[in-house]
Amino acid sequence: MAQREGDPTRRDFLKAAAALAAGHRFGPSDDLTVVTVRGPVKADSLGPTLPHEHVLVDFIGAERIRPGRYDRAEVFRIVLPYLREVRALGCRTLCECTPAFLGRDVQLLLQLSRASGIHLVTNTGLYGAANDRYVPGYARHESAEELAERWIREFTHGIEGTSVRPGFIKIGVDPGHLSPIDRKLVVAAVRTHRATGLTIAAHTGNGTAALEQMEILSSHGVAASAWIWVHAQNEPDLAIHEQVARAGGWVELDGLSDRSVDRYVKLLEHMRSKGLLHRVLVSHDAGWYHVGEPGGGRFRPYTTLYRKLLPELRRRGWTDEDVHQLTVANPAEAFAVRPRLKTRS
Repeated sequence: MAQREGDPTRRDFLKAAAALAAGHRFGPSDDLTVVTVRGPVKADSLGPTLPHEHVLVDFIGAERIRPGRYDRAEVFRIVLPYLREVRALGCRTLCECTPAFLGRDVQLLLQLSRASGIHLVTNTGLYGAANDRYVPGYARHESAEELAERWIREFTHGIEGTSVRPGFIKIGVDPGHLSPIDRKLVVAAVRTHRATGLTIAAHTGNGTAALEQMEILSSHGVAASAWIWVHAQNEPDLAIHEQVARAGGWVELDGLSDRSVDRYVKLLEHMRSKGLLHRVLVSHDAGWYHVGEPGGGRFRPYTTLYRKLLPELRRRGWTDEDVHQLTVANPAEAFAVRPRLKTRS
């Protein structure tokens, strides 16, 4: 159901958006919010959060994707029990990281959020990894400024004619040095962040691509804290993890599965031992309904963190404060909407 112009949540959202557009700098005393598919909520009310998961993905490619390739009612029926399962384990918010032209369906997410009681956060942006297979034709010739204008409009006016607004910017880049298209997507994301305060979550192949993105943020006056290094676990050089975290970026370890618990324990223990736990996010990159496969294919639950990882961390001496930092405080800080600009020295 669309929010009416007079709804308090809509008025508050538009007031905040206007303040952002006017260059308002939010400080620690402001009531920071995260934008969910059901509207903005206070950042400190998100509760335990999974920052990188998927509900549905369609890998057909940007030039062939179209409405009607799946039955939304079937997807709803299949996915809802998994959301209810993880909610029963304590999860209260899930960031759904499927971008446009890869299967983003905000009406489905709205239905699932209402039925499950979990806050779902969707995104704007484009996915330039996989050699640009999921980049639509218009993005190949439009400028970074024009792409940013598209993404800003989704934040201020809603996605695809709905009242649903993005809660972060999702982009993707390939490993190694940034290609021209990947670089353009990063610049567009930075411009969108400056206009909206939305955090950038960037699927990133390796440390080289991560560091080049941080250089772009810096050159545009945006702080590293506006950016999440998605799939940082794929970079074996932990010194780069430390470098990004010390600069203020978010190091996201998001491929957690039952088979990788021991490795994730080691990665998390390392960052904690370096005093950098406050810059780490952890998630599964799990799900999802595979469009084109019978019954959506194999769906991987969102439960390993709660059933295996956290119990093992506690067994190793992690405190309630440590767990709260990792699963509650860090995601709330990472996804709170505010412009994060570099301070002048």
